Amino acid sequence: MKVSVFGSEYQTDKHNIVRQLFEKLNARKAEVYIDTSFYAFLTDKFGYAPPKTGLLKEGEPFRSDIALSVGGDGTFLRTAVRIGKQNIPILGINTGRLGFLADIGSREIEETLDDIFDSRFRIEERPLLRLCTEDRRYAGSNYALNEVAILKRDTSSMITIHTSLDDEYLTSYQADGLVIATPTGSTAYSMSVNGPIIVPQSNSFVLSPVAPHSLNVRPLVIPDTTTVTLSVESRSDNFLIALDGRSEVFPAGYAFTVSKAGHTAKLVKLHNRTFYKTLREKLMWGTDVRQC
Repeated sequence: MKVSVFGSEYQTDKHNIVRQLFEKLNARKAEVYIDTSFYAFLTDKFGYAPPKTGLLKEGEPFRSDIALSVGGDGTFLRTAVRIGKQNIPILGINTGRLGFLADIGSREIEETLDDIFDSRFRIEERPLLRLCTEDRRYAGSNYALNEVAILKRDTSSMITIHTSLDDEYLTSYQADGLVIATPTGSTAYSMSVNGPIIVPQSNSFVLSPVAPHSLNVRPLVIPDTTTVTLSVESRSDNFLIALDGRSEVFPAGYAFTVSKAGHTAKLVKLHNRTFYKTLREKLMWGTDVRQC
């Protein structure tokens, strides 16, 4: 099996987990290709040079049977950007905190890899959002697995986000921002601004305003076939567009669209791990905190 490995470069206390991972891959005789920056981090910070078949350079296409993302959800999102349209399934190994995307705990690494090598897993396809800008190109990848966020910048004043759905005017949000989230992203930024949790297979997106001026403006669930057209007014003459946390400044008055991408992200899931189980474990549903 050909395995590509990407990882967080911030968690310097996780070297034992990383060693365990590479030792297991070596024991299963995998062809291991490591992201160049992650390999440099391991050798510089840990003094550890894991066994490898080759390195993966930024911007160069590659082929692999599976990609491993070692870190938190942020690392997983960056891995998804590197994968792009290459149809490589991603497994998230959590060395961070909450971890909805990177949902395999450090104590499950060996058992999980055995399941992967023995084909005891399934692939979930998740929709992506596509940002379309007419007269300029977004500097990085214009796709997002979690959300596209339109946010104020450099001032405490709100911004006004004129919003239309499939060419029908919806409203002008006066708020600190607006989050357009996929079902995958419904447990991320959108949830933190009181957006609903959406089951991954629901074929929906959600618009969640950030600190809206009118309290009767609520999150709105829409079909994922909808094209969202937006333009922004701002007293600071600019605003931010952030795709999964990767942000860029745009001038006020700029118009753009957000819609469903033509390709999907492929997530590796074990047969005993479901979305509902993840909700119970990560959000502690049904747990009496008085007994913790």
